[in-house]
Amino acid sequence: MKIEILGTGCAKCKKTQKNVEEAVSEAGVDAEIIKVADINTIMDYGVMITPGVVIDGDVKVAGKIPSVEEVKSWLG
Repeated sequence: MKIEILGTGCAKCKKTQKNVEEAVSEAGVDAEIIKVADINTIMDYGVMITPGVVIDGDVKVAGKIPSVEEVKSWLG
């Protein structure tokens, strides 16, 4: 599983990454977590407001910080 955290490094983006890492750890799934800061790559996903989370190419959220429980629901 490939999880991309879209964001330029703001506090919300860092919190999103922390929540994703915690969810992956709690769920016990094997996932590669990648930080994507390149604005063109982010825009290629159609995300105009960060933070964003993309799992296996599918945009799950944009413009808000997902909770740990929300992220875990995407991992199943």
